[in-house]
Amino acid sequence: MFARRARQSQRRRLSTRILASQVAILAVTSVIGFVLFAWAQRAQLDREYEQRALSIAEVAASDPQILQGMAHPADGALVQTAAERIARATHASYVVVIDLNGTRHSHPNPDLIGQRVTEPIIVLDGRGHVGIDSGVTGRSANGKAPLLSPAGGVVGEVSVGIPERNVAGQLWRELPTFALYAGIALAVGCAASYGLARRLKRSTFGLELEEIAGLLQDREAMLHGIREGVIALDPHGCITVVNDEARRLLQIDEALGLKPEDVLPEGRLRNALDGTLTGTDITVLTDRYCLVVNRMPVGLHGRELGAVLTVRDRTEMVGLLHELDSVRGLTDALRAQQHEFSNHLHILAGLLDLGEHEAAFEYAVETAGAEAALTESVRQQVGNPLMVGLIVAKATVAAERGVKIALAEGSQLGEQPPHLRGLLTIVGNLLDNAVDAAVAADAGPGEARVSLAFHETPSAVTVQVADSGSGVRPEDAESIFEDGWSTRPDRGTARRGLGLALVKRLVQQHRGTVSVSSCPGAVFTVTLPLSDADPTPARWTAEENPFELAPLGGDRW
Repeated sequence: MFARRARQSQRRRLSTRILASQVAILAVTSVIGFVLFAWAQRAQLDREYEQRALSIAEVAASDPQILQGMAHPADGALVQTAAERIARATHASYVVVIDLNGTRHSHPNPDLIGQRVTEPIIVLDGRGHVGIDSGVTGRSANGKAPLLSPAGGVVGEVSVGIPERNVAGQLWRELPTFALYAGIALAVGCAASYGLARRLKRSTFGLELEEIAGLLQDREAMLHGIREGVIALDPHGCITVVNDEARRLLQIDEALGLKPEDVLPEGRLRNALDGTLTGTDITVLTDRYCLVVNRMPVGLHGRELGAVLTVRDRTEMVGLLHELDSVRGLTDALRAQQHEFSNHLHILAGLLDLGEHEAAFEYAVETAGAEAALTESVRQQVGNPLMVGLIVAKATVAAERGVKIALAEGSQLGEQPPHLRGLLTIVGNLLDNAVDAAVAADAGPGEARVSLAFHETPSAVTVQVADSGSGVRPEDAESIFEDGWSTRPDRGTARRGLGLALVKRLVQQHRGTVSVSSCPGAVFTVTLPLSDADPTPARWTAEENPFELAPLGGDRW
């Protein structure tokens, strides 16, 4: 409890510190702005008072009393009187009249009248001049105007100064207004900072900086450390997070900021990622992996944040489940055969007990040769021993389920057919699906059948598998090859809906073709080329069609 309170206190101090920092920045900025504004205003006031001093100097230079006093030196008192009058009227600190020799004719200090100035006369060009003067009267804004004779020549100079205290007084009178503006700006900035801080808190769901940094570190460690692909989408469907495992499984590089349709081709995988496919544990087959995809919408405090997708590699597990399912089927078949052989032994024992030795011998020979005859029948048309073993095993298992697998007359397959490994997988899956369809049709005894045909040419090998089931609806002709599509429930081991999807993937990898039709059961036709060239779809005539030669109702074996 105390630790939680300490953490909460720390969070409050951190939030207060962030707000205080923002306020401090605003305060410092406001003070600096206020000082700079006051400095600029002071310079502006100096210029204004210099111009005012120059204007007073120009008025004094045109005063008749000053002009008369300068024209008649005997009336020199007139200049001092006029200068004092103008200084009082304009609140100037001094009005000094100087002749061309630099001699003062007026000055606030009478003792300096008649003495020479130290600085040179600068109005000889006939124009006024302004500046800051630090004379005997103190610092002043100074303006100097030329004193002209009636003939227009420069006969002297009028220097006027306005004391510094006037300028400072004007500035101090204006500063409160500037301070008020700065205070208002500071208050508005503080209010905006407070509102921004609250908004940021809402955006981060109340998390502080240390917590956000910790979550980021934890997220990076988790995302790149787990052996499961993770993808996060924002509310607009754009990818915001993708870890290394997801890049490997989906075979994508740059994906951040893009949508699933921008990085993945059209298909079941993209539909599972963008939410078009709904449900849990969606099985998807790619060229290399069998994936299980889950999509979970994410929301917090009533806000939709997007979705998180997990992608798991189940390639090995699905393969093991299929293998376990096959082994279980073989085990059931062996168990049934064991029971059948027990019956044969009982029959033989009974015949021998009755003394029917010849009948017992004939029965034993007939029973022993049944399996050999089946294998030899397949060997006559199929040269590859792996394919022969697959067909015999599938026929044995199907027989125990009440389904008869028949090899069509005229079928031919050499010892080394093209793409043997893929062909074995294709035939095995097609036979499994055909047997399931025949059993599901619930036909009468002896009516559940599956027909298999091979046709090998110099350019391609074609496989056809037909069953006595209910067939495929035209609207489902494309859907049956999608991952997870099935009309039958799971058997508890291998997932349904992967067999035909795997067939489709293998056919595409080998640049082959696969099609399905009904007559009346389902007929699957697969053509694989001998090379990478596009195959020519098989077009068998009625005489060459193995299903015409060995119809489903026939008895090849």
